[in-house]
Amino acid sequence: MAPAKIVIIGGGFAGVECARYLERRLKPHEADVQLVTPDAGLLYLPLLPQVASGTLNPRSVSVPLRRVLRRTEVVPGMAVGVDPKTRQVIVRRHSGEECAYEFDQLVLAPGSITRIQDVPGLHEHGFGMKTLSEAMYLRDHVLRQLDVAAVRGEEDIDRERLNFVTIGAGYAGTETTAVLNKVCQAAARRYFPETESTMVRWHLVTHGDRIMPELGERLGANAKKILAERGIELISGASAQEVTARGVTLTNGRFIPSRTVLWTAGVAPSPLAGHLGADTDRGRIVVHPDFSVPGLQGVWALGDAAAVPDLAAGPDKQCPPTAQHAMRQGKHMAKNLLATLRGGQVTPYRHPDLGLVVDLGGRDALARPLKIGLRGVPAQFVTRSYHLGALRTVVARARVAFDWAVHGLSGDDFLRIGYGDYATHTIGGFEQTGCYLTSDEVELRLKRLCEPGSAGTWLA
Repeated sequence: MAPAKIVIIGGGFAGVECARYLERRLKPHEADVQLVTPDAGLLYLPLLPQVASGTLNPRSVSVPLRRVLRRTEVVPGMAVGVDPKTRQVIVRRHSGEECAYEFDQLVLAPGSITRIQDVPGLHEHGFGMKTLSEAMYLRDHVLRQLDVAAVRGEEDIDRERLNFVTIGAGYAGTETTAVLNKVCQAAARRYFPETESTMVRWHLVTHGDRIMPELGERLGANAKKILAERGIELISGASAQEVTARGVTLTNGRFIPSRTVLWTAGVAPSPLAGHLGADTDRGRIVVHPDFSVPGLQGVWALGDAAAVPDLAAGPDKQCPPTAQHAMRQGKHMAKNLLATLRGGQVTPYRHPDLGLVVDLGGRDALARPLKIGLRGVPAQFVTRSYHLGALRTVVARARVAFDWAVHGLSGDDFLRIGYGDYATHTIGGFEQTGCYLTSDEVELRLKRLCEPGSAGTWLA
């Protein structure tokens, strides 16, 4: 009998944990496993804000899948369509060509994307915090604003550059705001004149009156206090109404001049969740507690793209889209696949919430392990211990621990790589070989810049 074909869509926590467990338990003749993912690395999303702040190296939070998975065939590409009738998945490779992969068992764990609302200008001028590229690009952009404003220009323009706005006070938004504000304030104190340094300001905008409500009222109040002490303005009861290249208009009518608007107002399931023709709940695939999709034999869904019943929380509850649930769902999904292949009984997923951790940079952290509220150094110890334990390889743990140690000794750095500074991705674009002036052009430019009233006369 030919081995069963298992196709896992998604290289996030749920998909990788499922593949890892299958590798350890499957016999060679039982099944062939393929993992379809647009990226060849497992990104540890909870530490993404620390990449944006420069605390962690980008390589520290992304583990190469081929280091983690030895028997699984990693298929680089984007799953762009699923046909349950013919039992095939359409994968678009990075080269642009499309291929069809057959399956006997399909595990859908494509994750989530940033939920972008119909806000004018958001697509063109907003920044996200969902991928490694976005985190690195945001860091470069923020430091670029500081670099340009350090060479004093018009006050209104400098104020635009030194105003930073985050829309959404969930974990990603709050942590990113806290750690990047810390970097900006450190840079301003070291390099800016006193008049300029007072302009550096972060604004955190939220629909409600609380931030990270899952922390509880007391820890939520502590979070507000920490942000206020750092000079971060919390704007409650508002969201973005319009985003432009020069600022953001809020739904309460207030306009904040800014060149940096970070959008972290929630996530939405992957669009692939709607390709099955199965029932959905707010875009998430409705599944049984064992992850099976009703009416579709051999099709399973889990992670952020699935509405998995949270049996430990009570009736009518769904598992929140957290890394904690995704990793444990992936392992449980693998157990159910093994039971299916071997004629056993599948079991429902049940996992009690272990708590939440929030790293606000430095010694500031909040944690709620097993419903015990912690803050400060004890919370930071719990937070970083949890992250180290959740990383998938010893190498990743060592890199993250080393980065934390170096940052603790040396403090923040303000190195900018230069993402987004170049018009093209060619050698000439990166090295800017076409930017130099001829001798005649130098003479003309200097003559124009030194004319009375020109923007460049103060340089003379």
